[in-house]
Amino acid sequence: MKNEVHDNCLTESKVNTVGRPKNLSFSLIAAIIGLMVAIQFQTVREPEVRDTRDTWQLREDLLKEKEIQSKLLLEIRSNEEKIAKYETERQQSKEEVLRGTLEELKNEAGLTDVTGPGITLSIAPAFNLIVEGGNPPSISPYMLKRLLNELNMYGAQHVSVDGERVINTTVIRDINRETKINGHSLNRFPVEIKIIVENAQIAEKLYNRMKVSTVADDFFIDNLEVKVNRPKNDIVIPAYADSIRIRYMESVKTDKGGGNG
Repeated sequence: MKNEVHDNCLTESKVNTVGRPKNLSFSLIAAIIGLMVAIQFQTVREPEVRDTRDTWQLREDLLKEKEIQSKLLLEIRSNEEKIAKYETERQQSKEEVLRGTLEELKNEAGLTDVTGPGITLSIAPAFNLIVEGGNPPSISPYMLKRLLNELNMYGAQHVSVDGERVINTTVIRDINRETKINGHSLNRFPVEIKIIVENAQIAEKLYNRMKVSTVADDFFIDNLEVKVNRPKNDIVIPAYADSIRIRYMESVKTDKGGGNG
């Protein structure tokens, strides 16, 4: 009887031992299935995000984007044209570049005719001050130089005196009691002085300043009258007629390799 009870206990123990792994596997499988169901349920519950803009708003946004694209294309095309222009300029021959530089230098040196805005001055004898039988009035080199300096101070760029272009090497002096500029005698009146400035505004300012200048009073002391004429936009000044002599200048010697000597 004891042996039977003992055998029954062993049998129940084996049954319990065998059943535990099955219960554990079932629990894991159930947990996994439950987790999957929960995830699926959560996914179904989340609302789908949609674009709530209406058709007109979408069209407006599309038009804005197209405008931005058009502006970018225009900028790209403009930059490409500039690059092409720069490349063309770089490919210009050295001869053309030298010619352009030479023309600029000639203009600055006074070797070309110029036209632009400015004023004119007329110097003539003040007949009401001339004593009968006295010496005829003349323009002194000092007064002419002083007048030219004042004109330069007020913005004069190009000046001519009685048709003679005034340049950096212009000489004004008294020869045998006769004032000469570039070798030209100023013995005939009226003597016209032409002045060209940068623009019409500066021409107007120059006119107003010369109207109240004390230089005119100094000429009046020498029995000369200075008349300041209204500004014009088409004052013409001739080129310097004589050749310019260059002193104290030599050409640069170069080595065979092209370097400076």
